[in-house]
Amino acid sequence: MKLYIKYMVSQRCKMVVKTELKSLGLHYTCVELGVADIADILENISDEKREKLRSNLLLSGLELMEDKKSMLIEKIKIVITEMIHYNDELPKVNFSEYLSKIMGYDYTYLSNIFSEVKGITIEHYIIAHKIERVKELILYDELNLTEISYKLNYCSVSHLSTQFKKVNMPQKVRILALHEVNLLFQKASSKSKFKRQLQKASSRHGYISCITLQINIPK
Repeated sequence: MKLYIKYMVSQRCKMVVKTELKSLGLHYTCVELGVADIADILENISDEKREKLRSNLLLSGLELMEDKKSMLIEKIKIVITEMIHYNDELPKVNFSEYLSKIMGYDYTYLSNIFSEVKGITIEHYIIAHKIERVKELILYDELNLTEISYKLNYCSVSHLSTQFKKVNMPQKVRILALHEVNLLFQKASSKSKFKRQLQKASSRHGYISCITLQINIPK
């Protein structure tokens, strides 16, 4: 039987779920982001155990779900999160085809339910996660922007920059970031030093890492 759990986003969350299942004598076969596969069938889990699991998970910021629509939405989010953050390469097919195949539902059906419940389209949700992944890769400083664009299936850095603008960075924040990046460039004695200083600044202020995609940073 599968138990769907909301807000599972890390390895730590998986460990919390495993610990709680063990403490209640519920034997799991697999625990992944958002879902725990347990050997017990629903009828064998007492209401007391189920309520105890629910309350214990809530203490850790997790939520046991029972509503079918909520479970479907959470599964969509899990598939997108794993696809973007935990795969070395994104699928070469359209995201709609990929999601429909993994979920076993028509994409239009998934899209309509997702928009109805979350108030945002699946496309925009994917873009938001891709942008977060881009910011992570910038901070790792292992790939340049061209390589990051290729890794996340953008046709060019310009295409990536265009999607960055869709997150609607406030104008005041953009001006502040541009000003700080310009000061760093003026003070740096070399391009390599500038890039090191920019990385440090980006780790402290996320808006600076955003702005680097919208200006010409020296290579």
